[in-house]
Amino acid sequence: MNSARLRLAAPRLGVVWILFVSLAATLPAGVTGLEIVERSAVLDGKAFGRAGAYERIVGRVRFALEPGAAANAAVRDLALAEADANGRVAFSATFYLLRPVEAAPGNGTLLLEVPNRGRKGLLARFCLARSSDDPRTADHFGDAWLFEQGFTLGWIGWQWDVPDAQPLRLDPARLRDPHAPGLVRAEFIPDRDTPQMPLGDREHHPIPLAEALRLGVRDTPEEPSRDLAAGTWRIVEGGRAVELDGGFRAGRMYELVYRGTAGVVTGLGLVAFRDFVAFAKHGGAAADALGAPRRAIGFGVSQSGRFLRHFLYEGFNADEQGRLVFDGVWADVAGAGRGSFNQRYGQASRDGNPWTNVLYPTDVFPFHDRETQDPVTGRRDALLAAAEQARVGPKIFYTNSSYEYWGRAAALVHSAPDGRTDVPLAPATRYYAIAGAQHGAGTIPPATGNARFPALPTDQRPLHRALLAALQTWVADDRPPPESVYPQLGDGTLVPAEALALPKLKDVELPRYPRRARRLEFGADFERTGIMTAERLESRGAFPLLVPALDADGIDRRGLRLPQVAVPLGSYLGWNFRATSGQGHLVNFLGSFIPFAKTAAERAARGDPRPAIAERYRDREDYLARARAAADQLVRDRHLLPIDRDRAVDQCAQLWDHVMR
Repeated sequence: MNSARLRLAAPRLGVVWILFVSLAATLPAGVTGLEIVERSAVLDGKAFGRAGAYERIVGRVRFALEPGAAANAAVRDLALAEADANGRVAFSATFYLLRPVEAAPGNGTLLLEVPNRGRKGLLARFCLARSSDDPRTADHFGDAWLFEQGFTLGWIGWQWDVPDAQPLRLDPARLRDPHAPGLVRAEFIPDRDTPQMPLGDREHHPIPLAEALRLGVRDTPEEPSRDLAAGTWRIVEGGRAVELDGGFRAGRMYELVYRGTAGVVTGLGLVAFRDFVAFAKHGGAAADALGAPRRAIGFGVSQSGRFLRHFLYEGFNADEQGRLVFDGVWADVAGAGRGSFNQRYGQASRDGNPWTNVLYPTDVFPFHDRETQDPVTGRRDALLAAAEQARVGPKIFYTNSSYEYWGRAAALVHSAPDGRTDVPLAPATRYYAIAGAQHGAGTIPPATGNARFPALPTDQRPLHRALLAALQTWVADDRPPPESVYPQLGDGTLVPAEALALPKLKDVELPRYPRRARRLEFGADFERTGIMTAERLESRGAFPLLVPALDADGIDRRGLRLPQVAVPLGSYLGWNFRATSGQGHLVNFLGSFIPFAKTAAERAARGDPRPAIAERYRDREDYLARARAAADQLVRDRHLLPIDRDRAVDQCAQLWDHVMR
């Protein structure tokens, strides 16, 4: 940190600390201290519309919990953690805040993003900015739309195992017994032949290893794992990697099972969000540095969206005084999942995809906000059961793309576990399926990488900006947002995957290995204790896989359609295939863009059943006129902001130029 920033922060730092010392006995929730290491002007004090100038506040928040408190009963292993002389369990987390210097001109809402593996995404998502984990320059703030709206933006660390380069992290309490029982599964699928594979996921720190038990291999998720001879493999790199004689082969699925050690209380990441928001909203003078928000929206993408679903399920939307924590929650591209966020030796980065991290406790019942029944186990439960019992249910947005139906079992969020009926959404839930989109924003030209077809070119961020504006007015003014838009069994827009009608296109087939939610057995008492005890996972079968029905062009029949999807130049499929290792398996996170033939003659030569571009549109201007009409309809429906109309049409122009080049 440079000295100029230190001089700016120093005069206000002492004030904040004195407030904490004098008010410690009355602080709400589990917050015991706030250490500010930087307080600096954003973009040299630039004013952002009515919200005025913003400041950056970076620091660490300290917590302490009473293990016996009813509000903390859901935190697994909390009673087994190291405690202070008063019997409290202490931990801390780093945080990063961008807030209006003067709170009054702001909109009163803390928009708190759950960092995805330690990374920030709000500014790239909603300000169309260049990604940065420490936004400093103008390109990191894009068009500053969030700041013009007056949001306070926040991030707080919740993972202890993120790569060292990520400053947003949790410093958790550790278990008193370093040898607390529990198994760890390290699954990996190499993209190329290699002699070693890391135990941690995506450069994360691995769970420390006490004893390696077995190394197995399979070729598909459905096969049983076959043990490799003990003498052919060994743990290397100080317990951070495993080495195999002859090497690991590209495209094969390996799993190392071992006993963990030096465990931490993983669920404290959930508590950090609960208590940080409670403190920001109700901390009084001690929390002035956080902007005294009147309300809070939790936002998470993918892993972070699953975190928020888990947060709600475990009952953390009530603080220690029983008050509402998040007024609104938005889980984006989370599918039907939760995660290993409150589990002994839990690996929060492990997700659950068609190709990697296949067999983890990610897509686990219940999936729906309302009560449903698993027809195999007979169990009845609801994602919002705890929140509704405590009367702290937030207003909820779920958004999923076409990909999440194939790669994240998204249909389980709005259908019955037996796959036979739709289940109505909870009254305060909205669900928006984004047709023709994939896990993240697409590019023009479309990306390729290790995929058979070009990825989807759809950039759904303009839709997201309109949806955030709608969520804000819902939580702040109680103005209802647009009605949900998603495929359903009742009208034939949601169908069993095996029954999907697909246009006959060259080299395009239905996926053989989509992501299916499985009833995996991790141990006899795993649901209650969060302790994995099964060396070999057994499955009681998969839940039905339902996917959006396609129209004759190969586009989801139901869902929000950006202009480039509503006025198409090709098929927008929710899946793509690996081009090299693991052929026939799906590429994680990508869909497929299959352009139409340009002319009728080209279409006939290819045997393509889809009308050619020249058969659909007279010329580029005709195409763009239709795109403008589609954009205008989205604006009328509150699915697109007026300021984003031209941007959405410009995406169409870029795609036309690319396809017709």
